[in-house]
Amino acid sequence: MNQIKVFSPATVANVSCGYDAMGFALETLGDDMIFTKTNSKDVVISKIEGAILPYEANKNVAGVVALLMLKDSKANFGLDIQIFKNFKPGSGLGSSAASASGTAFAVNQLLGNKYSNLELTLFAMQGEVAACGSAIADNVAAAIYGGFILVKNYEPLDIVSIPTPTNLVATIIHPQIEIKTEDARKVVPTQIDLKTAITQWSNVGGLISGLHSNDFDLIGRSLVDLVAEPNRKKLIPHFDDVKQSAIAAGALGAGISGSGPSIFALSKNLKTAQKVETAMDAVYKNSGIDYSTYVSHISKTGTRIQ
Repeated sequence: MNQIKVFSPATVANVSCGYDAMGFALETLGDDMIFTKTNSKDVVISKIEGAILPYEANKNVAGVVALLMLKDSKANFGLDIQIFKNFKPGSGLGSSAASASGTAFAVNQLLGNKYSNLELTLFAMQGEVAACGSAIADNVAAAIYGGFILVKNYEPLDIVSIPTPTNLVATIIHPQIEIKTEDARKVVPTQIDLKTAITQWSNVGGLISGLHSNDFDLIGRSLVDLVAEPNRKKLIPHFDDVKQSAIAAGALGAGISGSGPSIFALSKNLKTAQKVETAMDAVYKNSGIDYSTYVSHISKTGTRIQ
């Protein structure tokens, strides 16, 4: 194999109660990437469409991951990388994670599947360091493993795949405003009281149990965040109205995607998810803020060959 084209999905991290510990991949929203082997041992990014990103390999998320993997594997080839961004960076939908995960998956394919999904996650996490300064795993693990994941532990890294109900559908609204990850992290409290902590981890347990058992009512009752959302929602215009409208339209629950500004909702079927999209749209259409909406099933496979 001398060339590979991959689709790397957008992801929703935190999933309300699972702050920095849970995420899921979207089926239809993501980036396309093309990787071609070259005779030199250099990594060259020859094309970027859909976003303004650095072409220097050591400054681009994809380049950073590719360089690490080629060095670690002692590969006898270099790479030409083309990146086609289909959703905007800074959306709260794992844009840098899509580039990092897509690269880790593709390079592994070109190496003959040398590495496990856990090892690919570790490589992709270094791309996140280049993007935001932190080796976070929730977005990249969701993109690599597919479906819902739980980051059980960081040292050593432990990723748990969680079953995903077949009919579960996500609706996303992305207001075109900028929220820097570091700013979103600053507003999250570093300490919480015991009562809040107990409720939060009970919700995580309920969400995971609901996903395992296809219990949509339990999933909805568990999509409650008492830690990040109460503080971060102030950064997102009309958040409460969007959430309330989504639930009134039939969503199981709604919350902030990653650090925002995107807002996600989960529904038990496509028809309901489309109604939720209409409800979200109604909140923002006269707001004066540009926005995009998406409806997608949950990706069972994550990053995949096109």
